[in-house]
Amino acid sequence: MITDNVSHDEIARFGKLASRWWDPDGESRPLHDLNPVRAGYVAGRVDLRGAKVADVGCGGGLLSESLARAGAQVTGIDLGDKVIATAKLHLHESELVVDYRVQSSAQLAAAEPAAFDAVCCMEMIEHVPDPAALVNDLAAMLKPGGRLFMSTLNRTPAAFGAAILGAEYITRMLPRGTHHYAQFLKPSELGRLLRHAGLELEDVSGLGYNPLTRKAWLSRITAVNYLLCARKPA
Repeated sequence: MITDNVSHDEIARFGKLASRWWDPDGESRPLHDLNPVRAGYVAGRVDLRGAKVADVGCGGGLLSESLARAGAQVTGIDLGDKVIATAKLHLHESELVVDYRVQSSAQLAAAEPAAFDAVCCMEMIEHVPDPAALVNDLAAMLKPGGRLFMSTLNRTPAAFGAAILGAEYITRMLPRGTHHYAQFLKPSELGRLLRHAGLELEDVSGLGYNPLTRKAWLSRITAVNYLLCARKPA
């Protein structure tokens, strides 16, 4: 029996943002600003032309569309039916092809094991009850030699100040309650989960962001937000 690794409060919280997901000046503004850097990080490590890619926790489809535009065959999954509806609707505007599904990571891993050249899971692991189970699902989806890309928040005072105090309480860029500090993962902790799932960590890079200038960039500093790439041995 497959059980969904999900917080229904989190699904409801992101569902409230669905109607304005593609508004670059709305509540999803940070996602719009960070998306080009995340997409570039993936494209720099995988030839996306014709690659089969899963975007797990795809939300309204920002990263999914970027990957599809680069030539990938993208499957985007999320358990939020409202955000998936938004993602599907936006395809009429972008004229891209993405296979969007209301589906859990466990369901996709069971239905299509070892099927994807790359799997992306951005800003999701800090929102699920069982991070280890999620990483195991992501690893199961990958073909031998495939790569996993993840981004999340480090559990540091700097991340608490930026992502919670700054973004939720001072600037109010994000709704209060979006993040829970105890669920943030240090790179060493996430690296351990990856190793236990049989993956080899290839890179960890910091993700810098200035909300005033709306500029984002890769950095050596991982104290707040970071990206990583791991490989499934061939």
